[in-house]
Amino acid sequence: MIDVAMVKKTADTIRVLSAEAIQKAKSGHPGMPMGCADYAAVLWSKYLRHNPANPNWLGRDRFILSAGHGSMLLYSLLHLFEYGLDMEELKSFRQWGSLTPGHPEFGHTDGVEVTTGPLGSGFSSAVGMAIANRHFAARTGLDKSGIYNNKIFIISGDGCMMEGCTSESASLAGHLKLDELVVFYDDNNISIEGSTAIAFTEDVAARFAAYNWRVIRCDNANDIEKVDAALAEAMVSDGRPTIIVGKTQIGFGAPNKQGKSSAHGEPLGDEELAALRANLNYTAAPFTVADDVKAFCANRVAELKAEAAAWDKKYQEFLDADADRAKLISSYLNQSVPADIEAQLIAAAPVDKPTASRASSGVVLQKAAELVPALFGGAADLAPSTKSNVKDGGEFGPENYAGRNIHFGVREFAMGLAANGMALNGTCIPYCSTFFVFSDYLKPAIRLAAIQNLHVIYIFTHDSFYVGEDGPTHEPIEQIAMLRSIPGVTVIRPANANEVASAWATALQADGPVVMLMTRQDLAPYAPEVAAKVDVSKGAFVVDDEEEFDLILLATGSEVNLALESAKLLREKEIKVRVVSMPSQELFLQQDYEYQEAVLPYGPVVSIEAASTFGWERFTGLEGLAIGLDHFGASAPYKVLADKFGFTPEGIVEQIMDAFCGDEEDAEGGCSCGCHGHCGE
Repeated sequence: MIDVAMVKKTADTIRVLSAEAIQKAKSGHPGMPMGCADYAAVLWSKYLRHNPANPNWLGRDRFILSAGHGSMLLYSLLHLFEYGLDMEELKSFRQWGSLTPGHPEFGHTDGVEVTTGPLGSGFSSAVGMAIANRHFAARTGLDKSGIYNNKIFIISGDGCMMEGCTSESASLAGHLKLDELVVFYDDNNISIEGSTAIAFTEDVAARFAAYNWRVIRCDNANDIEKVDAALAEAMVSDGRPTIIVGKTQIGFGAPNKQGKSSAHGEPLGDEELAALRANLNYTAAPFTVADDVKAFCANRVAELKAEAAAWDKKYQEFLDADADRAKLISSYLNQSVPADIEAQLIAAAPVDKPTASRASSGVVLQKAAELVPALFGGAADLAPSTKSNVKDGGEFGPENYAGRNIHFGVREFAMGLAANGMALNGTCIPYCSTFFVFSDYLKPAIRLAAIQNLHVIYIFTHDSFYVGEDGPTHEPIEQIAMLRSIPGVTVIRPANANEVASAWATALQADGPVVMLMTRQDLAPYAPEVAAKVDVSKGAFVVDDEEEFDLILLATGSEVNLALESAKLLREKEIKVRVVSMPSQELFLQQDYEYQEAVLPYGPVVSIEAASTFGWERFTGLEGLAIGLDHFGASAPYKVLADKFGFTPEGIVEQIMDAFCGDEEDAEGGCSCGCHGHCGE
């Protein structure tokens, strides 16, 4: 049975605390916390399994506030259910240094499972959590233990339902039959501009039914008993994910703003806040929780802690029964990577002949999957091209949740957000893959991964105009500069199979998101003496050198081969050259000054990359030269494009001559490249 009176009083407390904090901050969104307070109070006081003493408890359900603008709903719950978020933090809502930022932030506030704010992103990341959780349970036998049956509860609003990522993710979840997902759709018919009817008149329930979701309707989700009945039904799985379509009143309880858009994105105002308190018979001082509400929540917390302790005992017995299984579980929970991972991956790399880096990545991936059980991912319908399948790994799906290959379908945005959720689940190192040009569709997800410092690996192939015949729509130009501009993202563009192996080792041991860019065309491996110098973790290193060199050629990816060939032509002109491979700008900039100076001691520096030149000036300086593409590609065989765009050894040398060795001579009678007059006619 549910104590309707106490749950209702708890919900009203959430309403008032939310409105008071937002009013004090003079900023925020009171309407959603007030409208969803009844659902949240029922869920947290009766159904949600969690452990305030251990927010990361393995046996917990997840609570995802996809409608992150309603953050005061979550903060009020965390305060009431003893997550250490004291009243001073509620009073400091949206203020500098507080644990109550405007939108919930993972890693900042205990009890926040995912950073939300961009609408639909929390929903989509929750789908990824379910994917990772299913896989972890199936691989370890926890799915048959009788103790591991976590639910993932999501609150989404009209904005989430309008965003395309929700549609992509819901379609995927229905296909995969992820029945641990329980979504509450806060169906209040209000958005910032007014009634949703001005832009959104679809039948959401029918859409989700078509996605193979179970639909439960709650005609008044501000009624405690009706909410309880809907959740009771949702807790009994029928093999499909569940959406509860709950009709609510935005700003419920505020007599003059309830049901109006004015309750959505601005404080109620002092007068309406007073009217709210009077309407709810809330006579206590501001920012006060009644003793009976405290006791009610404390009693539930005590029950939860006891339930968690009982679960922990059963879980430990499960581990003790099989040492090998316990070790496997540990490898997933710790995302264990062997200490000698780089040496083992280098030994596996195909370095006997020129090989496209997408292909060598596929070979290295097989060894990485063998060594790192937690490595788990897939592609957006492009695995045959991105070489991202684990051979003999099985297909992840309703018939085999232990499968290691996820088919995300042509859903790049959902794939990126799902990968975030997989990382947040804490049971895998997720990777996802597609053509590099389609990173545009993942960009918001990559940004959120960076904000949360999530260990996600992105395999992007077909990384330049060398895609050729597919033309400019499929030839990435500006995407690499975009990714490099995101704080916290490490971009790696390896030159060949030697660097691919080192790149994979670096990515597997990274702290935060890593992008690896792979070619379609074949790349020559290094000679053994050069291969010994490879260390992608340093970001850049010398691959070919002359004493007292006149010029530095600085290249990435496929252009390292080009730089080495160009260096031969320059040396025929008696120009001494150093060639540097820089697979990662970010990793190089993390090295100490001494190392950076040793690799790039002085100019002139010529950067060579088959992409936008944006950003290379930090390495070339004003007197250097950045060779790249500051225009879109074209449709033609890639060798034709290389010739037309100047990406041949002769073309590179010509551009260098034009830049440094024109008609002007310095006071010594030589050219600005330092060739002492030997380079030109």
